Amino acid sequence: MNAFDYFFEHTAGLDKPFLVGKEEITYKELYGSSISLAEWIKGKAGIGQHIFLLSANNVFFLKSYLAIIKSGNICIPLDPGIEKENFRYIYDLTHPKLVFLTPDVERKLELGSSSINVLPDSEALTVNLIAEDRPEKDFDRERCAEIIFTSGSTGKPKGVMISHKNLIANTSSIVEYLQLTPDDRMLVVLPFYYCYGLSLLHTHLRVGGSIVFNNSFIFLGGVLKSLIDYKCTGFAGVPSHFQILLRKSDSFKQTKFPDLRYVTQAGGKLAPIFIDEFREAHPEVRFIVMYGQTEATARLSWLPPEVYESRRGSMGKGIPGVELKVVNEKGEPIKPGETGEVIARGDNIMMGYFADEEGTKNAIRSGWLYTGDLGTIDEDGYIYLTARSKEIIKVRGKRISPKEIEAVILALPEVIDCTIEGVEDEIEGEMLKATVTVRKDGIGTLTKEKLVQHCSQHLALFKVPQVYEFKYDLTISATGKKIKKV
Repeated sequence: MNAFDYFFEHTAGLDKPFLVGKEEITYKELYGSSISLAEWIKGKAGIGQHIFLLSANNVFFLKSYLAIIKSGNICIPLDPGIEKENFRYIYDLTHPKLVFLTPDVERKLELGSSSINVLPDSEALTVNLIAEDRPEKDFDRERCAEIIFTSGSTGKPKGVMISHKNLIANTSSIVEYLQLTPDDRMLVVLPFYYCYGLSLLHTHLRVGGSIVFNNSFIFLGGVLKSLIDYKCTGFAGVPSHFQILLRKSDSFKQTKFPDLRYVTQAGGKLAPIFIDEFREAHPEVRFIVMYGQTEATARLSWLPPEVYESRRGSMGKGIPGVELKVVNEKGEPIKPGETGEVIARGDNIMMGYFADEEGTKNAIRSGWLYTGDLGTIDEDGYIYLTARSKEIIKVRGKRISPKEIEAVILALPEVIDCTIEGVEDEIEGEMLKATVTVRKDGIGTLTKEKLVQHCSQHLALFKVPQVYEFKYDLTISATGKKIKKV
């Protein structure tokens, strides 16, 4: 079954709004527009081709994303704020047949005539090619539906290949444990080029619920107003969202949200102190801790709120259909109190990394996904993360490769060395810190302001370090490796 047909299996003919707010569209309109656009895409690109999508969350994204999947092609959603260098790397790696994007992104990336660009006001988005659709009965659900690019440990983005089967399995699991219904309405602040964000789209489409977009989380008043005005029953965020809501002002704690049934948190570990604050301020709202990876389509585990007090700090157990274990270096299950690597198995586990056989072999062994996350278990099998073995920093739910930022700073002639790390921050949760070793003739001339300006020219805003430390001697070990902390 095509994932598109699964999403719309019970909802294609609904006159009910799916998207509510500044932009609105009903299920019936979204379904009709998507299958019409899918026919156009097939005529232009055929099937099995790579198709880019760069847009903020809006109706254009919804129609394009669903149409690409329905057409039997492979959607590659990218951050509309992507750096030119990363865009060009992914472009040259995947050779997209079409590029769906908004005018501002087209201007920034200066694409020229190397691809067919499809804009929101193009004929493709308005043409009505087909009145009704029949799901393909013999569609192979093992086919790749999308490729989500994440930061790799080498600094080069890694393409996670997600099949139709993966999307269907993970959507079904999430709907089951969150007990979603047609009455649920989600306030979406997470971008759809991020797997956590996409899971909100998939699950609410499947159950006949609705979503509301808020693409400006920095304006907290607007977020609180949207939750109330649109009678949202759900909210999903990464750690920094909750830290900002709870610590930037008292408004969130003091405001009542009569329709809010639950919130979910993933995209990195949120300190229990913030969860306690939330639960104290809004005891009627279920706070659901979750854990996942792009390589698992989105979700791997959840912690039911009912057991939070007794399992404080745990990421929970596997969601329905997912088996989780913590194993030692020999691949044997650890005993409670020992530390090992978290591994996972289920129909939600990715097909592999695009054009990266070695990376795929390292990540998937004998059908198990090796997450690269270290953890321990208690006597009842609840898992507690202790560290990340991969050299990736998560800030605001986004995975960042230190090597990419280090390379940008090292391009400055005054710099001898640079180390990027994540440091704890009361509001942001984790911030980027750059420890820069400066040449003697650069002392006094290389300032924080110059570094910020330089980084801003070459990196997306969320990758620009906020904290800087200057050093004038490089400390190395006997083997010649730099020592990050002495």
